[in-house]
Amino acid sequence: MSNQVIVLESSSRFGGWLWSTRRSDGAVFEHGPRGIRPAGAVGRNTLNMVEELGLEGEVLPVTYSHIASKNRYLYVNGQLHKMPSRISELLRTVPPFSRPLLLSVASELLVTKSKEDDESIHSFVSRRLGKELADIAVDSLCRGVFAGDCRKLSVRSCFPPFYNAEQRRGSLILGMLLGSGPTPVISPGSLAQRSIKESWAQWSLRRGVESLPESLAEYLQQSGKVQLHREAAVKQIHPSASGWKVHLEDGVVSADHIISALPAKALSSVLPSSCQPLIQQLQDVSSVTVAVINLEYEGSILPVMGFGHLVPSSEDRGLLGVVYDSVPFPQHNRPDGQTTRLTVMMGGAWFQEVFGPPEAVTDEHLIARATEAVQCHLGVTTAPIWSRVALQRDCIPQYYLGHFSKVESMRHFIRENNLPLSLTGSSYDGVSVNDVIFSGRTAELVKIQT
Repeated sequence: MSNQVIVLESSSRFGGWLWSTRRSDGAVFEHGPRGIRPAGAVGRNTLNMVEELGLEGEVLPVTYSHIASKNRYLYVNGQLHKMPSRISELLRTVPPFSRPLLLSVASELLVTKSKEDDESIHSFVSRRLGKELADIAVDSLCRGVFAGDCRKLSVRSCFPPFYNAEQRRGSLILGMLLGSGPTPVISPGSLAQRSIKESWAQWSLRRGVESLPESLAEYLQQSGKVQLHREAAVKQIHPSASGWKVHLEDGVVSADHIISALPAKALSSVLPSSCQPLIQQLQDVSSVTVAVINLEYEGSILPVMGFGHLVPSSEDRGLLGVVYDSVPFPQHNRPDGQTTRLTVMMGGAWFQEVFGPPEAVTDEHLIARATEAVQCHLGVTTAPIWSRVALQRDCIPQYYLGHFSKVESMRHFIRENNLPLSLTGSSYDGVSVNDVIFSGRTAELVKIQT
């Protein structure tokens, strides 16, 4: 049996949500993820890949001492508030909070451990750090990271280090200080070592993050070991004597193992009916739609410098936050003349409620809503000189309460039935770029071992 790898991509380009526009004047705009974090095993794993692809010269690092790392804002009660980033700011009351955060942190050590096997992020943080932090800071954080509602999202699946810290150390703070259990061992290559030495908080690439999948596709093509097919949507898969028959629009591919990076719902619709319990569990993983609005303004228009600001759901349900892209990555501005690039993120778990069905919403309406927010939150009175709308449908899976046991039982079904199938992608083990790349790597290792 040959060890040929075949990659089937339904769209006309590789990279999925990693999608960058490079304008002819040199400006770069991201329509999906932007800064990638170098921290932890999964962060090192991605940097090792960047290095293997020969992209280290393209990396744009942002260090912890950079203003974009130190200054992050919340928009609460009609005002921007800088999030505390220094110990001294934890000692005093900093609006929008009504008491010093150090009090919440100190009393957290005394809170007893939960016996539940899962809990919503909001309930977990309310219980351990107080309702105010959950309502304002954590609500905003979950909107920024998952475009989701912290009252429904699972702490165990969305923030495993928090859950493990409580389970193993009885406290979030102790878990953070002492470690909260084993993490995968990934030895850092020279780029990852550099990221530690220079204390990077995040990084991007000179021509946008889409350079990563582009280089990867190129690398695989050159290797001669991989067949890459674009516009090859999978219609149905059926078990066969040697593994699977994969039915495409215009033909059939035979495979002895499938590594699926499809969204859970998409996989559920192509599996054979013999996989019924698995099909149902896959259908239960829902995703949210995010409108990503890139705006470019003439001149330097920001009233504050920083990474951007998040908006809690109590302030404005439809508007998740604004990223001040020109602050962390000025290299992506057009080279001539001062401009400011912003990205406004809208919708998420609140999309339907605020904007109606995604298929019916117009770009004009979304741009109007985004520019109005920039005017209201940042006091910008001029109109943008350039804008672009990307309506990212079902782009972020939502790990609701009990997600971990759903995923466990999916993998149990696969093992019990000896199915030559691996589940990877953002529907199962983490939604970040790093998580998804790592999940592909671990699936590949499991396949090699079996």
